[in-house]
Amino acid sequence: MVLAIDIGNTNIVIGCFQEEEILFVERISTNQNATPLEFAVSIKSILELYHIQATEIEGSIISSVVPSVNYAMEMAIKKTAQCPVLHVGPGIKTGLKICIDNPAQLGSDRVADAVAALHEYQPPIVIIDMGTATTLSVIDAKRQHIGGVIAPGVGISLEALTKKTAQLPKISLDPPKSCIGSNTIECMKSGILYGAAGCIDGLLDRITETLGETPVFLATGGMAEFIIPHCRHQIILDPLLLLKGLQQIYRKNQDTLR
Repeated sequence: MVLAIDIGNTNIVIGCFQEEEILFVERISTNQNATPLEFAVSIKSILELYHIQATEIEGSIISSVVPSVNYAMEMAIKKTAQCPVLHVGPGIKTGLKICIDNPAQLGSDRVADAVAALHEYQPPIVIIDMGTATTLSVIDAKRQHIGGVIAPGVGISLEALTKKTAQLPKISLDPPKSCIGSNTIECMKSGILYGAAGCIDGLLDRITETLGETPVFLATGGMAEFIIPHCRHQIILDPLLLLKGLQQIYRKNQDTLR
């Protein structure tokens, strides 16, 4: 069994896979001040929840966009499972050709998404990852990652709306009764949900026009399930895409752990 961990700005996704099967996926809050012991307790608790012994974990892989957490998480894994740890970053084999101005700037989460997408789908592909930020990654017909888009995430937009206004309340993300809201909460829901969906639809139109052909559209990330159903494009929702990418990257680098 292999432990796969994606450290994001808001949440840390912890998963486990064995061969082709993903055994579980859980989320904990990203705490940049957490100690290795605190992360170790979380990992141990999750493993126990799924009746997995720490001794069954043979290796682990981490992707991260929060470098300050990396060391604590690696120490936590070693405390819990005492297994080798791979980090997605420079020097690791991914098989992905990155054709942007500075390939080192591409986040490890976007690398993992792209590796998984190319393993399962025919390019060109656009990957929409809806987390703290909403990112769109573009893979052309030559299987090259050629760039993308970074936009404010749904949570950031909603937080800004409520914090910067005196009378707008916090809301849930269930759909409004109508696009035209008849009260403040319904108006906010419409603005957030349909606004984000419209933004994605508009960006996909522009990307498709730039590519000159229609790509496969994939969506993943914690906010995707709330927004993608309201988009007008045909978008495949794959919440496990990033973990599948970590699975592929781990296999490509497994020999380096021996």
